[in-house]
Amino acid sequence: MSEPQGTTRTVRVFRFDPEKGGEGHFDTFRLDIPDESTTTILDVLLRIQKEQDPTVAFRYACRVNMCGSCGMVINGREGLACKTNVSHLPEGQEVTLRPLNHFPIIKDLVVDMTPFFKKYEATLPFYDPKMEYAEPVKIRPDSPERQDIGMATECISCGCCVSSCTMCNYHDDYAGPASLNRAFTLLADSRDGLFEARLSRALDSCYNCRTEFNCTEVCPKEISATRAIKYIQRLALKHRQAAPRPAAEAASLTPAPLPPRSPLDRRAFLRQAGIGVLGVGAALALGGVVTGTTIGPALEARPKMWIPAARLSELPVGAISTVMLRYDVKSGIYTQPTTKPLLVSRSGSEIVCFNASCTHLGCIVRWDEQTGRFLCACHGGAFDRAGNVLAGPPPRPLDRYPFKVEADTLLVEVG
Repeated sequence: MSEPQGTTRTVRVFRFDPEKGGEGHFDTFRLDIPDESTTTILDVLLRIQKEQDPTVAFRYACRVNMCGSCGMVINGREGLACKTNVSHLPEGQEVTLRPLNHFPIIKDLVVDMTPFFKKYEATLPFYDPKMEYAEPVKIRPDSPERQDIGMATECISCGCCVSSCTMCNYHDDYAGPASLNRAFTLLADSRDGLFEARLSRALDSCYNCRTEFNCTEVCPKEISATRAIKYIQRLALKHRQAAPRPAAEAASLTPAPLPPRSPLDRRAFLRQAGIGVLGVGAALALGGVVTGTTIGPALEARPKMWIPAARLSELPVGAISTVMLRYDVKSGIYTQPTTKPLLVSRSGSEIVCFNASCTHLGCIVRWDEQTGRFLCACHGGAFDRAGNVLAGPPPRPLDRYPFKVEADTLLVEVG
């Protein structure tokens, strides 16, 4: 296998010393990076700290995209340092690292998360059951309530969404996207006993959201906090609409049936929401809801598409190469660029395209020529050349992409 071509990157790191005060400044470092496709921003910071300046302060723990400790602003965009590879950034561009927005800075890239967790606590983020259960409650994965919350339960409280949200800058009392996402997962749970109190606390903040999708764009777990916020607004409309009428009024009216749990199309939602029960409040809520993402028990499957990966002539025979896939993913009305590493094994006429995400925790897998294995950082996970599990906790072999070759171009199917 040919050695990867090294590059030199300029890295600008924000520095702030609480003992000196001031507004802070940027220090510049130069770093030789042998292989950008397997070097994360966290690796870069660790090298700077070890080789050039041991006083650089940053926070990290798990190194596998699970703890959320290493959130920061990387070239103007929020992300996890351990998940962002240098190759994800434009080739040759300098790397600029600064702390998350809207948080007090402790030192350099380390911020004080106390305001984040105070707002998190204010939205009652704990589950309080309506009744005592003698046995564990069985929740089917395909149940409507479980599908409603989907990926929203995967939040790791990294603060990236709060940092990206402009409304957090203009509204001090705004709970923020992470807190409202957590409130959404509990409000959608029919077993929860704090529905009224939780909805009351969350709803006021929901109307500070301007549906900018910044939080959705930067979330490292691909959660849409915007969707959660619009769900809460719609839930409030349905809840108020379904509230019991006084006895005298109820006797003279035929009650309307409750709306079904299936997704409402735009026309049906406008018809149900426009009954006037909330007056101006309903108009404000409706204005927020109809501009949001589609809410329902399940999201529509993304269409499959063929993405050019590399020229076949550039992939050495007998080697395993790392290629970066770059394409746009559309969710509802929102489109965002996506970059994912692809591992291409070429042996004679046989080609295998592996997804570089470990099947255990989703960290990035790399090919180690010395051991002849795919290795990842999740507790010693290892795979053989065919992608089969050799060691560690991964539950299944590496996932493979369908592929085809057209005019010397390798294309893989993603969805």
